[in-house]
Amino acid sequence: MSHTRTAGPACPEEINHAIRSFLAARSSRALTGDERQEYARLRTEWLAATRGRVRYCTAA
Repeated sequence: MSHTRTAGPACPEEINHAIRSFLAARSSRALTGDERQEYARLRTEWLAATRGRVRYCTAA
């Protein structure tokens, strides 16, 4: 039986990719307030995943 998270990326690598894509799409300009909040949310999710709080990766 495979375990997956149902909402959003689960693996640190997937979250890292989401962060890099998010920032690349906004290169050459400052982030808006809403974008800073989204970046902070992604960063918090990545930190939780790297600390083992998210245990299962989604199937590729």
